[in-house]
Amino acid sequence: MSDNQKSRRSEADAQLEREIRSERKFTLEEAIGRLAGPGALKGESPIARKTQAAVEIETWLGRHLTDAAGALHVVLFRRVRESELLLKNYEQPLVVLAAYCQQVLDSEYSLRELVRESDAECARILCERPCFDQEGSPPHPDDCYTVESVRSDLSDLVKRLAVEGLGLS
Repeated sequence: MSDNQKSRRSEADAQLEREIRSERKFTLEEAIGRLAGPGALKGESPIARKTQAAVEIETWLGRHLTDAAGALHVVLFRRVRESELLLKNYEQPLVVLAAYCQQVLDSEYSLRELVRESDAECARILCERPCFDQEGSPPHPDDCYTVESVRSDLSDLVKRLAVEGLGLS
């Protein structure tokens, strides 16, 4: 290829690139990408692994947690996402989920706090007053989450994760 053809091609490529860029809004992400140069990610996803792990947990919960009001799903996901367990082991997100659920099941206090937070979240979603469990009293008929219902839900999750070979046995 002659130098004349190369320069015409380069000019045409430069013109096309200018035309494309003139239609785009310049973003911080693009600036960082340009500074890093081509091949900066070298096959890696631009999404942080911890974020990928959180998405995997949320998706799995959405498919496997039967939760009509949706508050337990929201609260459980938020707690797992912010947990020390996920920070230390984001390469195995479903193992983290199983370990977190087991941790809650092993502590009556943690279980009650999860139920209380789920009740509050449910009330917020439904724009109603929360119905909290009262020790020594039967659950309120309108209570979305009781200690026993949440214990059962978490136990089912741990069993399902164990059956799938992803969690605790």
